[in-house]
Amino acid sequence: MLADSAVHDAYVRFADVQKSYDGETLVIKDLNLDIAQGEFVTLLGPSGSGKTTSLMMLAGFEAPTQGQIFLDGSPINHVAPHRRGIGMVFQNYALFPHMTVAENVAFPLRVRRVRKAQAAELVQQALDMVQLGDLGTRRPAQLSGGQQQRVALARALVFEPKLVLMDEPLGALDKQLREHMQYEIKHIHEHLGLTVVYVTHDQSEALTMSNRIAVFDDGVIQQLASPENLYEAPQNAFVAQFIGENNTLMGQVTDCDGRICEVALDGGGTVRALAINVESKGGRTTLSLRPERVVLNPQTGCCPNVFEAKVEERIYLGDHMRTRIHVCGTSEFIVKVPNATGRIALQPGDTVTVGWQTEDCRALDAPA
Repeated sequence: MLADSAVHDAYVRFADVQKSYDGETLVIKDLNLDIAQGEFVTLLGPSGSGKTTSLMMLAGFEAPTQGQIFLDGSPINHVAPHRRGIGMVFQNYALFPHMTVAENVAFPLRVRRVRKAQAAELVQQALDMVQLGDLGTRRPAQLSGGQQQRVALARALVFEPKLVLMDEPLGALDKQLREHMQYEIKHIHEHLGLTVVYVTHDQSEALTMSNRIAVFDDGVIQQLASPENLYEAPQNAFVAQFIGENNTLMGQVTDCDGRICEVALDGGGTVRALAINVESKGGRTTLSLRPERVVLNPQTGCCPNVFEAKVEERIYLGDHMRTRIHVCGTSEFIVKVPNATGRIALQPGDTVTVGWQTEDCRALDAPA
């Protein structure tokens, strides 16, 4: 796994990049991002956060208002898109309906004036790679959505680019096929050693496929980290809420020794938590706690944070029971109980005890 810190030998580099469409409002604010060769980096964020604009600037379809973008050490701000040698995969496939599958895949080679014999060999290799080797004579309308996306992927890979950009490529697929394609793309990336920059708003997709994830909001990278670190150690309240399911409690810091703080909750009670992003004693904070880290009916003394709660709702989800409880002044607190531990008979209205470890509760910035 590549380190979360800046990549020194960057294959792709955004250096102090800004972007404005109207000359006043910045949709990208001082973007600095290094991506190593062979890395799979996902730009993740809600609509309007700046992730797609960043990808389009790298592709050459948008120009930075300020700053420089480098590819393999060379500035590319003024290099035309078709001269950057970048493969692109879009959500809408962008296949030519009048061409066969093989002709669609061969199009980038035709533009580059590759000899027909060599092109035919490269096209067959690319189609075999995406498991469509026997469908070269069909037209896009004769294919399923998943097959069309595979054709688009083969077309992006056929001229053997070192960098491939993907903009929500799986967004039009159903859930089962989307999950299957995630693993296919991940395996192709690993097999070919490609550098991939991937844009999505789907956090589970990002966690599955990426070496590192850059979480965007309001034109700024809020956190850049490996999937595991992003989920387990969010650095602010936005990231904690955007990545995975998360319980949020609001309160005021009453004591802090640097690493551990005590927080008086708005809904009553005091919690001990890791002091990750808090100002000082007396400051407001958002507590972040993953539902799977909450212990239902903990043994006496096993958890420093223990509260009485009332069951509001329980939903059976196969591998776990999702239980919504009223605790600490909120009725939107979720506990996930694995069914492997044995099914616990709970009903709405039941009184239970919940607890959690100090290390599992993170004190982060308060909402603006």
